[in-house]
Amino acid sequence: MSKEFDYTKLKHVTSVDQSDREVPYNLRQSGPTKVEMLISTRVRKSPYWHLSMQAGCWRATVYNRIYHPRGYVKPEDGGAMVEYDAIVNHVTMWNVAVERQIRVKGPDAEKFTNYVITRDATKISPMRARYVILCNSYGGVLNDPILLRISKNEFWFSLSDSDIGMYLQGVNADGRFNCTIEEIDACPVQIQGPKSKALMKDLLGDQVDLDNMPFYGLAEVKVGGRSCVISQSGFSGEAGYEIYLRNATLYADDMWNAVLEAGKKHNLMVIAPAHHRRIQAGILSWGQDMDMQHNPYQCNLGYQVSLSGKGEWNKKSDYVGKAALEKMGKELREGKKPYKLQLVGLELGGKPIEDYAPDFWLISNENGGDPVGFVTSPWFHPEKKTNIAMGYVPFDGTLNANGFPKGKVGSKYKVHLPEKYSDKAGQPVDAVVVDIPFKESFNANTREVVKG
Repeated sequence: MSKEFDYTKLKHVTSVDQSDREVPYNLRQSGPTKVEMLISTRVRKSPYWHLSMQAGCWRATVYNRIYHPRGYVKPEDGGAMVEYDAIVNHVTMWNVAVERQIRVKGPDAEKFTNYVITRDATKISPMRARYVILCNSYGGVLNDPILLRISKNEFWFSLSDSDIGMYLQGVNADGRFNCTIEEIDACPVQIQGPKSKALMKDLLGDQVDLDNMPFYGLAEVKVGGRSCVISQSGFSGEAGYEIYLRNATLYADDMWNAVLEAGKKHNLMVIAPAHHRRIQAGILSWGQDMDMQHNPYQCNLGYQVSLSGKGEWNKKSDYVGKAALEKMGKELREGKKPYKLQLVGLELGGKPIEDYAPDFWLISNENGGDPVGFVTSPWFHPEKKTNIAMGYVPFDGTLNANGFPKGKVGSKYKVHLPEKYSDKAGQPVDAVVVDIPFKESFNANTREVVKG
């Protein structure tokens, strides 16, 4: 055993009941790993990578097998909370080219898309987008992309961190749907913050009426003279837009530099994706807050399955996971518990958490004992002056007014924070279940009854 680090701490904790899963969620997925990570040619650079480097990116992770910038302001200069100030008070640009764009195009594009997502694709009009989920036949969440409907027969899946492109091709391996499925050279950036509309107006001029553009509305525009699709959407809870540059490998500099120029008078800052702000908004991160063995109900996405939690199912003849999801919904209405753990919001003690958590920190009951759950997404909430988090605790059967599962507000737990955040070394901090979101979003909260 090393004198510098106790490597037994990397072992999995087995007391959290995950007997409803084939593979327990890895409660020590990352942690301190004192080795040099090898990056080979299996990981690629996005068209914006060199531009992120110019903007000061000093650390990155890998997402969808692409380098993903995750920090521009260094800790000695204030770190991620300086970036937080920029997004809540000004405007920011993020390199999110890791959101691979999978295009489904052809006469059966709508039929195919409707089969692989849980909500009703037929109700999505051309030049509109929606947040959607794809589930496997067991009801597990495979991906939660933004789905853009470019035209009657063309959809783009803007992916979170899992290989849905290959999955979609596999679903149609027998060619029963008359459509093509392929990744395209379209890469997004996000423009997020209260000054985002002002920046976009300067950037786009009279190309589009932003004042009357609906949330998740799309438009074809030119940015820096290059063809783009824009969406009023984002991963932050602040006002914002996404710019999807076509032929991004060729024209990344033109679009990026045009945004920088327009952003000068608006105090634009290039930052990493604002996980501190998305946690406040209750926005989930695939692979962190859920995976393919979490069903939508237990991670607060039940509204993606039914019109309400009371049995008014989407009027779709079939989609992947339909039988399993409707069975779970029925069991929940009957007072049963078809799974072990529920995602909840927590306010917790400890010193301010102002950086990404490398582990799923453990949760015990109020009176202590072996861990019964784990934190997935923690951060410090500057306005509340307390730490907040999303995490999994044992499901107690509580449903909200719409019949969807939720954590019982006021339930108390203990969270085992690492020493750097603990009030007292070796002692867990108090935590209490609270409603999600922790801070309202600029646009209406997306956790609502599905209407298309």
